[in-house]
Amino acid sequence: MAQRRIPNAVTIAGVDPSGGAGILADVKAMSALGAYACAVVAALTVQNTQAVTGVFAVPGDFVRAQIDTLFADVAIDAAKIGMVGQASVIEAVAAGLARWQPPHVVLDPVMVAKSGDPLLEKVAVGALREALLPLATLITPNLPEAGVLLESRPPDNLKEMYRTAERLREKMAHAGSRWVLLKGGHLSGAEAIDLLHDGDRMIELPAPRVATKNTHGTGCTLSAALAALLPQTADVPAAARRAKAYLTEALKHADELNVGHGHGPVHHFHAMWK
Repeated sequence: MAQRRIPNAVTIAGVDPSGGAGILADVKAMSALGAYACAVVAALTVQNTQAVTGVFAVPGDFVRAQIDTLFADVAIDAAKIGMVGQASVIEAVAAGLARWQPPHVVLDPVMVAKSGDPLLEKVAVGALREALLPLATLITPNLPEAGVLLESRPPDNLKEMYRTAERLREKMAHAGSRWVLLKGGHLSGAEAIDLLHDGDRMIELPAPRVATKNTHGTGCTLSAALAALLPQTADVPAAARRAKAYLTEALKHADELNVGHGHGPVHHFHAMWK
């Protein structure tokens, strides 16, 4: 029997020193789910579980150099894009990915931290919409991010989420397989329902809502899990179900950790740290 090849995944995102979000969270999630994690640093933050008090964007040409140098040596099976901060960084990432064309590109359009602090310059939203959306095979916006991408108010019920997912899919490139995973965590109710849409199928992904304040980095964790799982699963719906199940369990075990005084991290290694 041939040995299974461990996929290589890269996160292109910012650094959260508390480890709950950004590159550090991505590396944990990818590692927990059986992928070898690489990273390209797109931004630095001054951050803990309570607030973001400073952001330093890595120059775009340096981000591009990181991408080119990594991809020239390592066969990357999936790329996750998180916090990119500025238009120059977005353009560098888009150029690098357009050149190297990894099989899977997961775009998490990070705009605001859990604390409410902005992580994407307003002038960069257009660049993200025009340069990165067409390259993504899967995007994972939450409801406020979806509203910004569509320049409209966020959906506030499941019916509106259906139409929002359709409109987001229309914004993406039409060639090939393109998916929207619209996250419904901002709605109320006993279940958190996400929608997965490819222009044809609309799949509801429900999960019980977990009562915990430790929700820092949930979006980063889910998108990183998807990047790790897409090369290992039969299709996008299978990867999405596994990624959501992983995040749900990480939330259920989040209170086992004692990290900071604000919104703490989810437990990425809940299945391993017994």
